[in-house]
Amino acid sequence: MIVVLMGVSGSGKTTIGTLLAERTGCVFADADDYHPVSNKQKMAAGEALNDDDRQPWLEELNRLMRGWYEAGSGGVLACSALKEKYRATLSSGMPAGAVDFVLLDGSRELIAERLAARQHEFMTGKLLDSQLATLERPVDALRIVNDRSPEEVVREILAQLPAGKSSKQEKTTKE
Repeated sequence: MIVVLMGVSGSGKTTIGTLLAERTGCVFADADDYHPVSNKQKMAAGEALNDDDRQPWLEELNRLMRGWYEAGSGGVLACSALKEKYRATLSSGMPAGAVDFVLLDGSRELIAERLAARQHEFMTGKLLDSQLATLERPVDALRIVNDRSPEEVVREILAQLPAGKSSKQEKTTKE
């Protein structure tokens, strides 16, 4: 099982991703950890990244997920994946269906409230509007409104993922 939890900053990708990985026995990776210093500095200054800034980062994330796939292991990646072409880069080199995208959604007000309540190394609330404007809502992803407890959101994701994606998933939900 390879899942990309996507959405704008503050949508809950890290919180939900950590719990989903724990529940399924997969590794968790936060795409923010893979940004080069130049991207982090740009975002910390309140500047939105452009496609040229993102491309090497997306290719690195693709290598990470292809490694999971080639090893026959699973993984959960928290990554904004705002545009369709970003998602295509992320899943490149793997068969169709190997990667499930899950859009964590919520109202602008809810997400802005979360951003205001947290400290982040480089992602500021100033970038929320640019991220919302950039987001190309996927037609082929699960859409989960993240307005409940993390446990409830993870249960909904697991219930909606295609059957057989994770054997540990079945064990965990029965316990």
